[in-house]
Amino acid sequence: MNARLPVAQTCRAVLQDRAGPPGPAAKPRIALIGAPLDLGAGRRGVDMGVSAIRFANLGQRLSELGYAVEDLGNLLVEQPERAPAGPTTAHFLPQIASACARLAEIVEAAARAHKLPLVLGGDHSVAIGTIAGVAKHLRAKRQSLGLIWIDAHADMNTPETSPSGNVHGMPLACCIGQGPRELTHHYNYAPKVDPAHVALVGVREVDQLEKPHVRNSGVRAFTMRDIDERGLPAIMKEAIRIASEGTAGFHVSLDMDVVDPHEAPGVGTAVRGGITYREAHLAMELICDSRRMTSMEVVEVNPVIDEANRTAILAVELVMSAMGKRIL
Repeated sequence: MNARLPVAQTCRAVLQDRAGPPGPAAKPRIALIGAPLDLGAGRRGVDMGVSAIRFANLGQRLSELGYAVEDLGNLLVEQPERAPAGPTTAHFLPQIASACARLAEIVEAAARAHKLPLVLGGDHSVAIGTIAGVAKHLRAKRQSLGLIWIDAHADMNTPETSPSGNVHGMPLACCIGQGPRELTHHYNYAPKVDPAHVALVGVREVDQLEKPHVRNSGVRAFTMRDIDERGLPAIMKEAIRIASEGTAGFHVSLDMDVVDPHEAPGVGTAVRGGITYREAHLAMELICDSRRMTSMEVVEVNPVIDEANRTAILAVELVMSAMGKRIL
């Protein structure tokens, strides 16, 4: 399905009044939202990641875990072949801004109806819309949002620093108020998340001009060296603390390229040296244990370069761990 979602009718979803998915005794309803945006990256194919994840039985498996799942279908987005590329420093900026604004409305409406939004990308630009919607919902209740951004890349370029002009390298910067106003000021305010409440986990490839943005932003970045030296459990516990203290809970933005390409070959921008299969599951299990997750998205699955849908299957497995699946 690729029709625009009628917000007033179909978005009756998202957050619990208390933050985060609880344990097995009291599970929130889940609003599953497809966002097949493929305008923010240089390589095509991540728009098909939405279907690949659904094909890996995400909805059914969540239901088997005891959740009530409402699949809201897919956001209608422009196709690159039919849209002008626009500014060279931020390709397809108007189209991405429009798609993210519509996604924010859907997510925010779902949150008001006490469902947990689970957004399937698409390239990582969709996070701008997801986070805007969740943050707006909490802002109306005079609460703030934390953020755990799990990614091989910092995603903190701006049009002035980006070597490619691809917006999927800018969304975290936009969420903390840096970047084009069309992307930073949905609902006419910025930032959507205080940088002091943001943890960036798993980063291992940062553009040269992007590095000062990361260092000076107030975001706490945990690189792969940090994970190697301190171990993933210590890093995740600190990330959860950063995103939880002083907030109503945190959003989880999971880019599948954080996992090593040996385990996740079908991603938008693969980088060697990522976290292992078990580390990825442990990260999600610790997030679930915290009972502080408000919402989640999974992005950058590219079936065009995948192997037998392995990356989408892993994405489903990781969502399941974040939602409470346990070995025993």
